[in-house]
Amino acid sequence: MRHRKAGKKLGRDSSHRRAVLRNMVTSLFRHEEISTTLAKAKALQPIADKMITLAKRGDLHARRQVLSYVMDKTIAHKLFDELKSRLLDRQGGYSRILRAGNRNGDNAPMAIVQLLLAGEDKKSKKTPKKDIKAKKTSKKKKTEEKAEVAEKEAVKEDNKEEASKES
Repeated sequence: MRHRKAGKKLGRDSSHRRAVLRNMVTSLFRHEEISTTLAKAKALQPIADKMITLAKRGDLHARRQVLSYVMDKTIAHKLFDELKSRLLDRQGGYSRILRAGNRNGDNAPMAIVQLLLAGEDKKSKKTPKKDIKAKKTSKKKKTEEKAEVAEKEAVKEDNKEEASKES
């Protein structure tokens, strides 16, 4: 039994598994989208998110931690310079796993791992949440404006009735 044994073994020994995950994280940050098996994608996602969290922290110790894990120094610098600013306003969930069918040779379930863009919602690519809130507030403003116009018209009608009664 594997009680309290965290992490997937991926059919490899520990050093090979670490090397595979390090290479995959480096490739993900280089290309911002990679295709792999579903099990590897699920093992990769928390590591990639942790690297982005370290980049968002941005201090020297975080930079050294990322450099010790990522295989290419230029990719680590890209993570701290470009990707950090793009994902600064997000509180987590920096990557997405999309299922991509089965592989032809061995029928293994495949997945695509993507880094999310700045304003992109995790579940859909439609509209960012900020735009939705803006639409809601604009709807509220429109209903308030309609109510104000209706009130003004009612006041005008009351004034007309009072003027006709006085005459």
